[in-house]
Amino acid sequence: MTLRPAQAKLNLALHVVGQRADGYHLLDSLVCFVEVADYLEISPAEELTLTVSGPFAQGVPTDQRNSVLKAAGLFPRIKGQGAAIHLVKNLPHGAGIGGGSADAAATLQGLADLWGCDLPPRDAILSLGADVPVCLETAPVYMRGIGDEITAAPTLPPLWAVLVNPNLPLATPSVFAALTTKTNPALSAWHDDFWTWIAAQRNDLQDPAIDLCPEIGTVLAELRRTKDMRLARMSGSGSTCFALYDSAVAAEKAAADLAANKPHWWVKTGAVLR
Repeated sequence: MTLRPAQAKLNLALHVVGQRADGYHLLDSLVCFVEVADYLEISPAEELTLTVSGPFAQGVPTDQRNSVLKAAGLFPRIKGQGAAIHLVKNLPHGAGIGGGSADAAATLQGLADLWGCDLPPRDAILSLGADVPVCLETAPVYMRGIGDEITAAPTLPPLWAVLVNPNLPLATPSVFAALTTKTNPALSAWHDDFWTWIAAQRNDLQDPAIDLCPEIGTVLAELRRTKDMRLARMSGSGSTCFALYDSAVAAEKAAADLAANKPHWWVKTGAVLR
Protein backbone atom coordinates (compact mmCIF):
# COMPACT_ATOMS: atom_id res chain seq x y z
CA MET A 1 0.00 0.00 0.00
CA THR A 2 1.23 3.49 -0.86
CA LEU A 3 0.01 6.70 0.76
CA ARG A 4 -0.41 9.76 -1.44
CA PRO A 5 -1.18 13.24 -0.08
CA ALA A 6 -3.55 15.43 -2.06
CA GLN A 7 -2.43 18.80 -0.76
CA ALA A 8 -4.62 21.85 -0.46
CA LYS A 9 -4.04 24.39 -3.21
CA LEU A 10 -3.88 28.09 -2.41
CA ASN A 11 -4.22 30.83 -5.00
CA LEU A 12 -2.02 33.45 -3.37
CA ALA A 13 -3.24 35.73 -6.15
CA LEU A 14 -5.87 35.08 -8.82
CA HIS A 15 -6.50 37.55 -11.62
CA VAL A 16 -9.23 36.93 -14.18
CA VAL A 17 -7.81 38.43 -17.38
CA GLY A 18 -10.32 37.38 -20.04
CA GLN A 19 -12.98 34.98 -21.22
CA ARG A 20 -12.89 32.77 -24.29
CA ALA A 21 -15.75 32.45 -26.76
CA ASP A 22 -16.53 29.00 -25.34
CA GLY A 23 -17.07 30.51 -21.88
CA TYR A 24 -13.83 29.42 -20.24
CA HIS A 25 -12.19 32.16 -18.17
CA LEU A 26 -8.53 33.07 -18.62
CA LEU A 27 -6.53 33.28 -15.42
CA ASP A 28 -3.21 34.61 -14.18
CA SER A 29 -2.53 33.08 -10.78
CA LEU A 30 0.27 32.36 -8.33
CA VAL A 31 -0.45 28.95 -6.81
CA CYS A 32 1.17 27.18 -3.88
CA PHE A 33 0.40 24.11 -1.78
CA VAL A 34 0.08 23.59 1.95
CA GLU A 35 0.72 20.74 4.38
CA VAL A 36 -3.03 20.22 4.76
CA ALA A 37 -4.34 17.38 2.64
CA ASP A 38 -6.67 14.59 1.71
CA TYR A 39 -4.89 11.23 1.56
CA LEU A 40 -5.17 8.34 -0.85
CA GLU A 41 -4.22 4.81 0.18
CA ILE A 42 -3.56 2.83 -3.01
CA SER A 43 -3.08 -0.94 -2.99
CA PRO A 44 -2.72 -3.48 -5.83
CA ALA A 45 -5.94 -5.34 -6.68
CA GLU A 46 -7.56 -7.15 -9.59
CA GLU A 47 -10.47 -4.69 -9.74
CA LEU A 48 -10.67 -0.91 -9.43
CA THR A 49 -12.54 0.10 -6.26
CA LEU A 50 -12.97 3.24 -4.19
CA THR A 51 -13.90 3.67 -0.53
CA VAL A 52 -14.05 6.93 1.41
CA SER A 53 -13.67 7.95 5.05
CA GLY A 54 -12.75 11.11 6.94
CA PRO A 55 -14.48 14.20 8.32
CA PHE A 56 -15.85 15.23 4.91
CA ALA A 57 -16.73 11.76 3.62
CA GLN A 58 -20.46 12.26 3.87
CA GLY A 59 -22.04 12.67 0.46
CA VAL A 60 -18.86 11.79 -1.46
CA PRO A 61 -19.79 9.37 -4.26
CA THR A 62 -17.82 6.16 -4.71
CA ASP A 63 -18.87 5.63 -8.32
CA GLN A 64 -17.76 7.23 -11.59
CA ARG A 65 -18.93 10.66 -10.43
CA ASN A 66 -15.89 10.83 -8.15
CA SER A 67 -12.83 12.60 -9.53
CA VAL A 68 -10.64 9.72 -8.30
CA LEU A 69 -12.34 7.17 -10.56
CA LYS A 70 -12.58 9.66 -13.40
CA ALA A 71 -8.81 10.08 -13.17
CA ALA A 72 -8.27 6.32 -13.03
CA GLY A 73 -10.41 5.98 -16.14
CA LEU A 74 -7.86 7.91 -18.21
CA PHE A 75 -5.41 5.00 -18.06
CA PRO A 76 -5.63 2.13 -20.55
CA ARG A 77 -6.04 -1.03 -18.46
CA ILE A 78 -5.56 -4.72 -19.01
CA LYS A 79 -7.54 -7.49 -17.35
CA GLY A 80 -6.52 -8.04 -13.76
CA GLN A 81 -4.88 -4.60 -13.46
CA GLY A 82 -6.79 -2.75 -10.78
CA ALA A 83 -6.31 -0.90 -7.53
CA ALA A 84 -8.06 -0.63 -4.19
CA ILE A 85 -8.16 3.11 -3.48
CA HIS A 86 -9.20 4.51 -0.12
CA LEU A 87 -9.73 8.27 0.06
CA VAL A 88 -9.44 9.99 3.44
CA LYS A 89 -11.44 13.17 2.88
CA ASN A 90 -10.05 15.90 5.13
CA LEU A 91 -10.66 18.94 2.90
CA PRO A 92 -14.10 20.58 2.75
CA HIS A 93 -16.22 20.57 -0.40
CA GLY A 94 -16.74 23.63 -2.61
CA ALA A 95 -13.89 25.32 -0.79
CA GLY A 96 -11.59 26.85 -3.44
CA ILE A 97 -8.57 24.79 -2.36
CA GLY A 98 -8.68 22.16 -5.08
CA GLY A 99 -9.99 19.22 -3.05
CA GLY A 100 -11.45 17.12 -5.86
CA SER A 101 -8.77 18.26 -8.30
CA ALA A 102 -6.01 17.41 -5.82
CA ASP A 103 -7.58 13.97 -5.31
CA ALA A 104 -7.59 13.40 -9.08
CA ALA A 105 -3.97 14.52 -9.43
CA ALA A 106 -2.82 12.27 -6.56
CA THR A 107 -4.70 9.38 -8.17
CA LEU A 108 -2.94 9.93 -11.49
CA GLN A 109 0.47 9.98 -9.85
CA GLY A 110 -0.26 7.02 -7.57
CA LEU A 111 -1.61 4.78 -10.31
CA ALA A 112 1.20 5.67 -12.71
CA ASP A 113 3.64 4.51 -10.03
CA LEU A 114 1.62 1.40 -9.18
CA TRP A 115 1.16 0.31 -12.79
CA GLY A 116 4.59 1.45 -14.00
CA CYS A 117 3.25 3.67 -16.77
CA ASP A 118 3.29 7.29 -17.89
CA LEU A 119 0.70 9.85 -16.93
CA PRO A 120 -2.15 10.32 -19.42
CA PRO A 121 -1.80 13.08 -22.05
CA ARG A 122 -2.05 16.66 -20.75
CA ASP A 123 -5.26 17.36 -22.67
CA ALA A 124 -6.90 14.31 -21.09
CA ILE A 125 -5.81 15.46 -17.63
CA LEU A 126 -7.22 18.94 -18.28
CA SER A 127 -10.57 17.34 -19.16
CA LEU A 128 -10.86 16.34 -15.49
CA GLY A 129 -10.96 19.99 -14.44
CA ALA A 130 -9.02 23.22 -14.87
CA ASP A 131 -7.20 22.82 -11.53
CA VAL A 132 -6.04 19.22 -12.05
CA PRO A 133 -2.85 20.00 -14.04
CA VAL A 134 -1.62 22.48 -11.42
CA CYS A 135 -2.36 20.00 -8.63
CA LEU A 136 0.25 17.68 -10.12
CA GLU A 137 2.80 20.20 -8.83
CA THR A 138 4.10 20.72 -5.30
CA ALA A 139 6.33 23.80 -5.58
CA PRO A 140 4.83 27.26 -6.24
CA VAL A 141 3.88 27.86 -9.87
CA TYR A 142 2.17 30.34 -12.12
CA MET A 143 -1.10 29.03 -13.56
CA ARG A 144 -2.31 30.80 -16.69
CA GLY A 145 -4.71 30.30 -19.58
CA ILE A 146 -7.63 28.10 -18.53
CA GLY A 147 -5.32 26.26 -16.14
CA ASP A 148 -3.27 24.57 -18.84
CA GLU A 149 -0.23 26.87 -18.80
CA ILE A 150 1.95 25.96 -15.81
CA THR A 151 5.37 27.57 -15.26
CA ALA A 152 7.72 27.66 -12.28
CA ALA A 153 7.42 30.63 -9.94
CA PRO A 154 10.28 32.29 -8.07
CA THR A 155 11.20 30.76 -4.72
CA LEU A 156 8.95 32.04 -1.96
CA PRO A 157 10.20 32.97 1.50
CA PRO A 158 9.38 30.51 4.30
CA LEU A 159 5.63 30.84 4.87
CA TRP A 160 3.03 29.29 7.09
CA ALA A 161 -0.68 29.49 6.32
CA VAL A 162 -3.86 29.35 8.34
CA LEU A 163 -6.82 28.09 6.30
CA VAL A 164 -10.36 28.90 7.40
CA ASN A 165 -13.61 27.74 5.84
CA PRO A 166 -16.98 28.79 7.30
CA ASN A 167 -18.39 25.36 6.38
CA LEU A 168 -20.47 27.00 3.65
CA PRO A 169 -19.71 25.54 0.20
CA LEU A 170 -19.65 27.84 -2.80
CA ALA A 171 -20.19 26.73 -6.40
CA THR A 172 -17.43 27.94 -8.71
CA PRO A 173 -19.75 28.67 -11.71
CA SER A 174 -21.90 30.93 -9.52
CA VAL A 175 -18.90 32.98 -8.44
CA PHE A 176 -17.59 33.43 -11.98
CA ALA A 177 -21.10 34.37 -13.12
CA ALA A 178 -21.21 37.08 -10.45
CA LEU A 179 -17.93 38.62 -11.66
CA THR A 180 -18.95 41.69 -13.61
CA THR A 181 -15.58 42.52 -15.20
CA LYS A 182 -14.02 39.61 -17.04
CA THR A 183 -10.96 41.44 -18.39
CA ASN A 184 -8.72 42.58 -15.55
CA PRO A 185 -5.01 43.42 -15.32
CA ALA A 186 -2.58 40.49 -15.11
CA LEU A 187 -0.18 39.90 -12.24
CA SER A 188 2.44 42.61 -12.02
CA ALA A 189 6.09 41.80 -12.64
CA TRP A 190 7.71 39.89 -9.77
CA HIS A 191 10.21 41.65 -7.56
CA ASP A 192 12.23 40.43 -4.61
CA ASP A 193 10.21 42.14 -1.88
CA PHE A 194 7.63 39.38 -1.70
CA TRP A 195 5.33 41.02 0.83
CA THR A 196 5.11 44.28 -1.10
CA TRP A 197 4.54 42.40 -4.34
CA ILE A 198 1.86 40.01 -3.06
CA ALA A 199 -0.02 42.82 -1.29
CA ALA A 200 -0.34 44.61 -4.64
CA GLN A 201 -2.01 41.56 -6.25
CA ARG A 202 -5.59 40.42 -5.65
CA ASN A 203 -8.20 37.72 -6.06
CA ASP A 204 -10.74 39.02 -8.57
CA LEU A 205 -13.29 36.47 -7.35
CA GLN A 206 -13.17 37.59 -3.73
CA ASP A 207 -15.74 40.39 -3.91
CA PRO A 208 -18.34 38.44 -5.93
CA ALA A 209 -17.87 35.51 -3.56
CA ILE A 210 -18.53 37.75 -0.57
CA ASP A 211 -21.68 39.01 -2.26
CA LEU A 212 -22.87 35.40 -2.54
CA CYS A 213 -21.58 34.30 0.87
CA PRO A 214 -21.14 37.25 3.27
CA GLU A 215 -19.59 34.96 5.90
CA ILE A 216 -16.41 35.05 3.79
CA GLY A 217 -16.06 38.72 4.70
CA THR A 218 -16.35 37.78 8.37
CA VAL A 219 -13.66 35.12 7.97
CA LEU A 220 -11.28 37.60 6.33
CA ALA A 221 -11.91 40.17 9.09
CA GLU A 222 -11.13 37.59 11.78
CA LEU A 223 -7.95 36.49 10.01
CA ARG A 224 -6.78 40.09 9.72
CA ARG A 225 -7.18 40.53 13.47
CA THR A 226 -4.73 37.72 14.26
CA LYS A 227 -1.32 38.66 15.61
CA ASP A 228 1.58 38.82 13.15
CA MET A 229 -0.66 38.21 10.11
CA ARG A 230 1.08 39.39 6.93
CA LEU A 231 -1.67 38.84 4.33
CA ALA A 232 -5.27 37.59 4.33
CA ARG A 233 -7.11 36.68 1.14
CA MET A 234 -9.64 34.21 -0.28
CA SER A 235 -8.37 31.22 -2.25
CA GLY A 236 -9.79 30.29 -5.64
CA SER A 237 -13.52 30.85 -5.90
CA GLY A 238 -13.98 30.38 -2.15
CA SER A 239 -15.18 29.85 0.39
CA THR A 240 -11.83 29.07 2.06
CA CYS A 241 -9.70 32.03 3.08
CA PHE A 242 -6.11 32.05 4.28
CA ALA A 243 -3.66 34.18 6.17
CA LEU A 244 0.11 34.04 5.81
CA TYR A 245 2.67 34.25 8.63
CA ASP A 246 6.44 34.35 8.95
CA SER A 247 6.62 31.54 11.52
CA ALA A 248 4.95 28.29 12.51
CA VAL A 249 4.51 29.63 16.05
CA ALA A 250 2.50 32.64 14.87
CA ALA A 251 0.36 30.53 12.53
CA GLU A 252 -0.35 27.88 15.16
CA LYS A 253 -1.32 30.53 17.73
CA ALA A 254 -3.66 32.22 15.23
CA ALA A 255 -5.24 28.89 14.28
CA ALA A 256 -5.76 27.90 17.92
CA ASP A 257 -7.39 31.23 18.75
CA LEU A 258 -9.68 31.11 15.73
CA ALA A 259 -10.70 27.51 16.39
CA ALA A 260 -11.54 28.39 20.00
CA ASN A 261 -13.53 31.50 19.10
CA LYS A 262 -15.26 30.04 16.02
CA PRO A 263 -15.77 26.33 16.74
CA HIS A 264 -18.21 25.97 13.82
CA TRP A 265 -15.50 26.96 11.32
CA TRP A 266 -12.95 24.59 9.73
CA VAL A 267 -9.52 25.86 10.77
CA LYS A 268 -6.19 24.27 9.80
CA THR A 269 -2.59 25.39 9.61
CA GLY A 270 0.50 24.15 7.80
CA ALA A 271 3.70 25.17 6.07
CA VAL A 272 3.62 26.35 2.48
CA LEU A 273 5.55 23.87 0.33
CA ARG A 274 8.57 25.42 -1.39
